[in-house]
Amino acid sequence: MRFFSNSIGAQLRAGIVLVLILIAGCTTPAPPATPTPALRHMVFMAGYKPQANLPFVGVYVAKEKGYFAAEGLDVEIQHSTGRGEHLQLLMAGGVQVTTQDAAVLLQRRADPGLPLVSIALIGQRGQQAFAALKSSGMQTPKDWEGKKVGYKGTPPPDLFAIMEAAGVDRNRVELVNVGFDPRVLVQGLVDVYPLFKSNEPYLLQQMGYELVMWDAADYGVPTLGLTYVTSEEQIQRDPGLLVRFLRAALKGIEDARANPEEAVDIVLRYAPQADRGHMRFMLETELKDAESEVTRAHGLGWQTREQWEALYEVLRRYNAIPKPVEIERVFTNELLQKARGR
Repeated sequence: MRFFSNSIGAQLRAGIVLVLILIAGCTTPAPPATPTPALRHMVFMAGYKPQANLPFVGVYVAKEKGYFAAEGLDVEIQHSTGRGEHLQLLMAGGVQVTTQDAAVLLQRRADPGLPLVSIALIGQRGQQAFAALKSSGMQTPKDWEGKKVGYKGTPPPDLFAIMEAAGVDRNRVELVNVGFDPRVLVQGLVDVYPLFKSNEPYLLQQMGYELVMWDAADYGVPTLGLTYVTSEEQIQRDPGLLVRFLRAALKGIEDARANPEEAVDIVLRYAPQADRGHMRFMLETELKDAESEVTRAHGLGWQTREQWEALYEVLRRYNAIPKPVEIERVFTNELLQKARGR
């Protein structure tokens, strides 16, 4: 019996070994893991300090929510001090995309001849307006006569266009260079103050002042706001990079429209010292100005030759642009179309 039992045990052990050998032989080795493709590095430089300007917000949100990474991009976000270095770096190739006011883009295109190109017009209306204290009793631009009207740096075409449209006698208006401090209005140094619509009204309201405001667009004056800008060379060298950037950034803007509180949370990661209410006011104002008949027909960021030509003619009429500009080279919708898969 012992011999029989030992024999059976040996057979069982041999069978188990054979089964293990067969299993090992039938197991296919796992293929080596495919390395994750490296993200393509690029630099976006916002045209000013961190804040809730809508083109900035689109990039912040796209970065934080992984939209750029999904496009294979590693977008480094930088900020300009507001002294023009963003355009200098764009021309030097150190920045691939930046932001710029449309009127200034036309002016820089004319002189010194920078080959700037708008690839998405986010601000469908201009950034500036003119304001007076509600307590002043002024209601229309005609009330500017006999008053001090401020401007920043150089009197803008918008100012003269509003006065012409409203029948204001320019000889009865005293123009004053006021800089960028809205307190000059409440201090009575001027009666009318030129302000950035998404920024300074909030500051004045926080001081306890109600305002009456005049926007050139409300008087039939063509105005445009901030654009995503690149160079002709960058478009020629790597249009695909720009298409991927736009796809993600515009998705970021749409997210901000759908969930502004989340977008403000993200803005505050980049501008931790900013006032939340201020950033929300800025975002809401610029979201409104990002809409127009053009965008309702064609989508966010769309731009037309008619828009750019109308703005150009205003600049020329009031001697705000020194040289002719080829409008067809100032903007393109081609990258935007590709970003949307059209």
